[in-house]
Amino acid sequence: MLAENAKPSTQAVLSRDGTPIACERRGHGHPLILVDGALCSRTMGPSGPLAKALADNFTVFRYDRRGRGGSGDTAPYAVEREVDDIEAVLRTAGGEAYIWGMSSGAMLALMAAVRLPGIKKLALYEAPLIIDDSRRTTQADWAAIRDAGARGRRGEAVAAFLKSVGMPRLLIVFMKLTPIWRKLKAVAHTLPHDCAIVAGDQLGKPLDPTRWASLRVPVLVTDGGNSPPWMQHGNRALAEALPNASYRTLPGQNHMLKPAAHASMLTAFFNSRDQARTPTPGE
Repeated sequence: MLAENAKPSTQAVLSRDGTPIACERRGHGHPLILVDGALCSRTMGPSGPLAKALADNFTVFRYDRRGRGGSGDTAPYAVEREVDDIEAVLRTAGGEAYIWGMSSGAMLALMAAVRLPGIKKLALYEAPLIIDDSRRTTQADWAAIRDAGARGRRGEAVAAFLKSVGMPRLLIVFMKLTPIWRKLKAVAHTLPHDCAIVAGDQLGKPLDPTRWASLRVPVLVTDGGNSPPWMQHGNRALAEALPNASYRTLPGQNHMLKPAAHASMLTAFFNSRDQARTPTPGE
């Protein structure tokens, strides 16, 4: 099993519009799909270490979101096409799987769970929802990111995004001197994709629970105890808006995901006997 864990297999799966999606498979057990947030891919971000931590209990599928890494990016972009990409991975997994998403990937995973009946459980970490006045909204930030990208200023777009999510200016300056900056710029053109997924839920307005009324699968919504209040407010509200969700704050954690703090919790949730909730009369 350790050998299998160390050597994942990779293949290209075709999305509904013919876009090739690079997909990696690792481990043994019930299929579990991991969905990355902004600027992350199979070669950069937290899902790689998390997949290794989960591979003794699940067959873990990671993929490059369209426009990143080994995946294509057929124009025009639409969020629905990203859900189609997850559908393609789900088909490769045998048609039934659990799913986990982080940040913008959490909202994308939620959209997929609403549409795809093969998703049987859903875990979300720190969906970036702004539902009150505990932080400023992001319309101006996304406009600056789109403008920088349109002018071919990829580094400027990355810096604007990192500033928007709260990264200190000095740390951004330091990152520009490291090899990771080139990797971030390589996927900067996909930041408008994340904007399309999350910007409508960053306006400081309460969530509309009717959006997810049809979702009956068990959902685990989590955030970090060291994350800012606005993040916790949004995720708590999301759990309350979903028909069959529980909410948990992980002590000492923040948006920089640490796999060791998540693996046992996710394993317990996905392996539990929780079932999809049956609607009560009148729903």
